[in-house]
Formats: sequence, structure tokens, C-alpha cells
Amino acid sequence: MSETNLRILIVDDEALARRRLRDVLSDNSAALPTDIVGEAANGKEAIEQLHAAQPDVLLLDIRMPVMDGIETAEHLLTLEHAPAVIFTTAFDDYAIKAFEVNAIDYLLKPIRPERLIAALQKARAITAARMGALKSAVGKARTHLAIGDRGRVLLVPVAEIAFLKAELKYVTVRTLEKEYLLEESLVKLEQEFVAEFVRIHRNCLLGRAFIEGFERVEHEPEEGESASSGWVAHIRGMTERLPVSRRQQHIIKEFKR
Repeated sequence: MSETNLRILIVDDEALARRRLRDVLSDNSAALPTDIVGEAANGKEAIEQLHAAQPDVLLLDIRMPVMDGIETAEHLLTLEHAPAVIFTTAFDDYAIKAFEVNAIDYLLKPIRPERLIAALQKARAITAARMGALKSAVGKARTHLAIGDRGRVLLVPVAEIAFLKAELKYVTVRTLEKEYLLEESLVKLEQEFVAEFVRIHRNCLLGRAFIEGFERVEHEPEEGESASSGWVAHIRGMTERLPVSRRQQHIIKEFKR
């Protein structure tokens, strides 16, 4: 194995498509020496292999179950040294034009060998600006949040998140079992996941599926203050209760059964 070989991870839910890419790379090894360091059937599997495989390039299908190629590429942004991404796609011409405008390499299936080699030779790492432009063209929320952890990417399923709470420059991501720190804007998370979360406080988004109910409670007065009352949210599966701000108390009526 040469140290100059391009390390490639093939990601496609179709075994025949992965084999085709392997054959094309093998047949053209004289023009471009490569090492295939792994295969994955979806984006989640690919991300789980990244640390061990250390690929230079992902040949990444777009339409896949569990996690598609667009979301996979977005999660790579949490890495300090992300691999380059070349999309392999059967999208129509309009989508492909969007990829071209945003300088993201793509290969249209069925993939021509000369096109694959040319794309690999100019492969470059994805950037936040290009990823943002591509996301706006596709318009789909993530299924997971990616937590960067010493060169790895930890994937937290959005469906398992009880609440998101802004604290200083981080957002605490809380599941029933664990909590994580995420460097993202709570406002942007609210915009992306409006169907999954509801704002109950200026610094907190609560998962709609985790709302067990609301309760009016009395607050102990500070010295020199009078007693006051307010609302808290009960979280399904947790003993912790979260305060509901006065500005957001209108949501209580929405969730009353």
C-alpha cells in the first residue's frame, strides 16, 4: 500500500453500486492509485467507520435509508479535518445544477470511469458555506445531531432528545440517559426542528413527544419580594421539571388534552 494512495470510503445502500465503484477504481489504479478503506450502506454506518478508516474521500450516495448523503455531509462539518465528499446521485438536472453552483462534486449514475477519476483528482473538503447552500436547496431537517468528540462524531437521534437548553456558548442536548454539549445556535435549532420541539423558555426547547403535562407551582419569594406562581413542564420519563416563561405560557393551552 503506497502512502500516496487516495483513501476512499464507499457509501451506498446498493451492494451492486458499491461493487461497481470498486471495479472502476481497480481498473483505473494506474491513473489514480487508491485504497478502499471501507464500505457502508448508509450515512450512519459511514460516520461510525470514520475514526478507524481515516478516509481522504467519501463516495457518498444521496438517497439512502437511516441517514441520507446530505445529512451525512453536514455532520462531517463537526470534524476539524473532514474528508472530501463526492456525491453519487440519480437526482434530476435541477438538483445537479444546484450542486454545481455550490461547488460540490457529484457523479451522475451510471458513473463513467473517466468522470470518477476526474472528480477524485479534484476532490476537496466540504465547507460550511457550501453545505448551507446545499441544505437550503434540499430543505430537509436532520435525523441526528452530531457531537464532535476528539476526532470522532457522536450521533444523537433527534427522536431521543428530551430537550435542548442554551447555556453560555453551548447547547445542552439531553436524552433520557445522557447529556451532550453542542456548539450550535438554539434559534437555528428551533427553526430546523419546529415540528419536533417547542420553545418553553428563551433558553429551552422541549421535545413535543416528551411533554407529559404542565403544572402550576408556587415559587419561594426572595427577601423583600412577595410570593409568586408560575408553570413548569413535566418531562416524560424524567423527574426533572422545566420552567415555562410567561411569554411562552400560551403553549400550555395547545397541549391540554
